[in-house]
Amino acid sequence: VQLQASGGGLVQAGGSLRLSCLASTRAFGSYAMGWFRAAPGKDREFVAGISRSGDRTRYVDSVKDRFTISRDNAKNTVYLQMNNLKFEDTAVYFCAADDSGSYYYISSSKYDYDDWGQGTLVTVSS
Repeated sequence: VQLQASGGGLVQAGGSLRLSCLASTRAFGSYAMGWFRAAPGKDREFVAGISRSGDRTRYVDSVKDRFTISRDNAKNTVYLQMNNLKFEDTAVYFCAADDSGSYYYISSSKYDYDDWGQGTLVTVSS
């Protein structure tokens, strides 16, 4: 599946952004979706994930209570609402699709995701 991420930009600390990821597939509901990020000089890390139906989510501790992942299966789109952004959230954000695992499973491992978007840059100024 092809994924296209958008919505990144420059924002001041404390501000908000919403990322979107559009998937080009008729089977979008067959994929668990994840958002990952890669800060300069750092490895790609898991940020948030959502189950196929959207009723389960998972977050890395550093973004809990600030970020919200959601999906609209009718629009083939997954979102990442990011509030109260911090300087350390600066990174390139990638969306990814995973069709392995059980129906409710949300992997935090980048190795379980087979399809990746091109990334969108989020820069938070302090």
